[in-house]
Parts: sequence; structure tokens; C-alpha cells
Amino acid sequence: MKKNNSVLLSLPYLAWMVAFTLIPLCVVGYYALTDPATGAFSLVNLGQLRLYWGVLAESIAYSLVSALVCLILGYPVAYYIARCGRVAQKLLYMLVMLPMCMSFLLRTLAWVGLLQDTGIINDILETVGIGRQQLIRTPGAVILGMVYNYLPYMILPLYATLVKIDPKLIEAAEDLGCDGIQVFRRVILPLSVPGILSGMTMVFVPAVSTFYISQKLGGTDTVLIGDVIERQFKQGNNPNLGAALSLVLMVLVFVCTGIMNRFGGDTEEGGVIV
Repeated sequence: MKKNNSVLLSLPYLAWMVAFTLIPLCVVGYYALTDPATGAFSLVNLGQLRLYWGVLAESIAYSLVSALVCLILGYPVAYYIARCGRVAQKLLYMLVMLPMCMSFLLRTLAWVGLLQDTGIINDILETVGIGRQQLIRTPGAVILGMVYNYLPYMILPLYATLVKIDPKLIEAAEDLGCDGIQVFRRVILPLSVPGILSGMTMVFVPAVSTFYISQKLGGTDTVLIGDVIERQFKQGNNPNLGAALSLVLMVLVFVCTGIMNRFGGDTEEGGVIV
């Protein structure tokens, strides 16, 4: 009886997954592996991918840099939150999640207003005598937009890992003569590897496929793989090639997720499994 109830309760979730995950994946696979003219099975779309390897490599580079910056910024924040009291943890956790309640588009447009040539930051620079700088339409602006939008995805899994580290392990290391740096290097850092892998994956996956950030904060020569896919569907009128590029991204996402699940530990060890 309990088994039947479990099956019935899982039906809405299964129906949702089939309708909004499996079927769209099948549609993408169909368009990627069919000729745009005849509709017959063909690898012509995959053959055109060689024209975009440079763009894909650039997208991966931007995403890796953004993930590393998020790790450098997010690790101290997550560690501090994990070492606070329960009330402070809840408050700081809420503050980290608060920007995610705002529209992704609005958060990006806010940085456009800050970084543009006549924006607030350039006004301040001119007031203090430094002069206006080229802040927007640069690779740094694109990375800044990615870091700002995806930093919570790094902090949250790191916090979930660090908060589960037993304080007795740190006390034992200190009793054995380890100083603060040695405690971090030999105890805290190894135990937080699952959170690091989870955070890197959760930042890298959306960053590698983004297109709005690069369009608003990047220059005309900043073209990421997400921009190419969008243009194939909207401007190039070639959904088959766009689907082939999307298929490559999906494979990359599956590989990243598989690596995270393989080396990221489990939830009991503080890891975050996707």
C-alpha cells in the first residue's frame, strides 16, 4: 500500500520531468541530427560546429575565470557565515539569497547603469579627478556581471559544507600543535572540497551558456556560445545549427555534473549533489 502511495505521489513530478525536461531534450536532439532542408537524419549540423570551437573555448574561459573569482570571494564569506551563531547564520544566509529574488535582467541592467560611460562610477571618478574610464564593453565587465549574478551559487554550497565540519576536528588539530594556517590547510580545506566542486559546477554551468550578460556588458567582439545559439534561432533562422550547439552545451553540462557527483562526496559529508 505504501509503495502504491509513493508511486501516486511521484506521478506529478514524473509528468513534469517528462513534459519539461525529456521532451525538450528529444526535440533538441531531433533538430540537431536532421537536415534543415529535407528533415532527414544528417550530421551536417554537427559538422558545422568546427566553425565555433573558438567561441566555445572563449565561453569556457570566461566561465572558469568567473567561477574562480566566485570561489575566491565566496569561500571567506561562507566560512564566516558557518562560524557565526544560529541567528546570525539565518540573517546572513537570507542576505546572500536576497539578490536572487530580484530579476536576473534587472540585476544586469543595474550594472549597465553603473558602468556605462555616463554612469555613476564614471561620474565619481571624474569628480575625484581620475577621469572617465572605459568600464563597460570590456571582458572585465562581462566577468563582473557573471560573478555578481552567480556568486550566491558558490556561497550556498560552500556554506552547506563548512557548517557541517565538526568543531572537534579543529580542536584536535589545534591540540596537536597546528596553527591557524595548518588547521585550514590540513582540516578545513580538504573537508570543504565537496562544496568547492559543487559551487564551481553551479557557477560554471549557467555562466558558460549565458548570453544576456555578454550582450549588455560586453563589446561587439565579445561573443559567447550563448549569443551564437540565440542568433541562430532569432536572426540566422537556423534552429538546427542552434540545436546542435545546444546539444554540445548539454553534453558539457552532463560531464560537469558527473564529475561533481563522482568527486563531490554526498550530502552526509557536506556535499551538494545535483
